[in-house]
Amino acid sequence: MKPSSQLREFAKNIIKEKKQQISKNSSLESVDLLSRFLSSGHSDEDFVTDIVISFILAGRDTTSAALTWYFWLLSQNQEVEKEVLREIKEKSESPVYEEVKDMAYTHASLCESMRLYPPVPIDSKVAQHDDVLPDGTVVKKGMRVSYHPYAMGRLEVLWGSDWEKFRPERWLESATDGANKVGKWRFVGRDPYTYPVFQAGPRICLGKDMAFLQMKRVVAGILRRFKVAPVAEDGFEPVFVAYLTSKMKGGFPVRFEKRDD
Repeated sequence: MKPSSQLREFAKNIIKEKKQQISKNSSLESVDLLSRFLSSGHSDEDFVTDIVISFILAGRDTTSAALTWYFWLLSQNQEVEKEVLREIKEKSESPVYEEVKDMAYTHASLCESMRLYPPVPIDSKVAQHDDVLPDGTVVKKGMRVSYHPYAMGRLEVLWGSDWEKFRPERWLESATDGANKVGKWRFVGRDPYTYPVFQAGPRICLGKDMAFLQMKRVVAGILRRFKVAPVAEDGFEPVFVAYLTSKMKGGFPVRFEKRDD
């Protein structure tokens, strides 16, 4: 069987099992995205299979690439790790959706990590019609226009003179209750044209919210129990390799140290 046929068969089995689960317990529709999708009335099996394959492929390399660089940056910034861990410990052992969504500092630290090491370092679009960019550049139909999230995340004009620092606080402000600060962070996003890690406009990534949810669950699950320590000599600097997704040359060998606290 060809790899593509194996993948479609795998996706169809996922759909079949999920349909069986839903028929036995209708409350499952509120648990995961596929259950909600099937419960919404989509009956074309090929269409739903294509959606499942998109879920499997689209988030595989990008999410793993983002988390690889994230854990590297945490290992080099102990104060950030302490703040992330503090926020994680405020949540239940198995945080529910609303709790994960409310992890503002962790969310900001992930955004900051992807600013420096975006999962997709460069992307492009093809113009469907003649157009003129805001700066006066003429774009003809059929021309390919590329943009560079990796370079944009390191521009002083966009991020200030401390652009090279891993500083989640640049995405945060202190939450207030009226005129008083309440000791919590509030996330303040950037517009997607300044921060095009998830693209922008009508082509913005449909899986953006799901990706953040997955990453925060993984981060919470690991850091609550372990410290992720690089297996490398002091002073080691990983090499950024820009393929379709961002890679760390040689991978990221780590040691998991069980937390005592």
